[in-house]
Amino acid sequence: MVQRRPLVAANWKMNGTLATLRPLLAEVIAGLDDGAAEVALCPAFVYLAEVAAAVADSRIAVGAQNVSEYTYGAYTGEVSAAMLKDYNCRFVIVGHSERRNLYAETDAGVAARFRAAQAAGLTPILCVGETLAEREADATEAVVGRQLNAVLTAVDDFAGAVVAYEPVWAIGTGRTASPEQAQAVHAFIRGQLPAACRQQTRILYGGSVKADNAATLFAMEDIDGGLIGGASLDARAFLDICHAA
Repeated sequence: MVQRRPLVAANWKMNGTLATLRPLLAEVIAGLDDGAAEVALCPAFVYLAEVAAAVADSRIAVGAQNVSEYTYGAYTGEVSAAMLKDYNCRFVIVGHSERRNLYAETDAGVAARFRAAQAAGLTPILCVGETLAEREADATEAVVGRQLNAVLTAVDDFAGAVVAYEPVWAIGTGRTASPEQAQAVHAFIRGQLPAACRQQTRILYGGSVKADNAATLFAMEDIDGGLIGGASLDARAFLDICHAA
């Protein structure tokens, strides 16, 4: 059986100021042990330099919350993969449901951002997931499969990428897929991946992961860690989740 290194990535979204994030960052750095899980922090763009400098001598990696599909040019407000690399980013989230739903990012656009990240040497964390209406219509696999296939058909090599299954109905709602529900979708995702990288690809769960449910979720065979939203803004809760992985 292939051993995949767990990954716990914090998505701070558009939260915090320097006054609140500096103590959070310091507490996470100080409290992280030498456990097996890889840990990444994904702050807003304006705080990348601050986070990168703070974690430089730690085992914490830096990630961004989005990336432009373009390498450079007249794209006001966009941030390129090369710019992220300048701040020692290793990971970048692409296709988060909030980007898809609030900012009309399409499957094709997500695939283009994935390609741009990959071409620059960043590790994309590809988010996929269904709404409550889609789950209740028994369309979870159709939706997740479509989102995943849009990227798989657009890239030559998926190896090294990370997938994050985030059911939209569980993000920030306090509702969480049961470990069995999450495992079923993770197993489906793994089955859709190219055979050459299927067993090595890490698939994270995101959707109201908390300190008290992380261990049971991470114990599932195909769940390789978490993409953590709200709980990552509480240092103690986030550390407990990291330790659970």
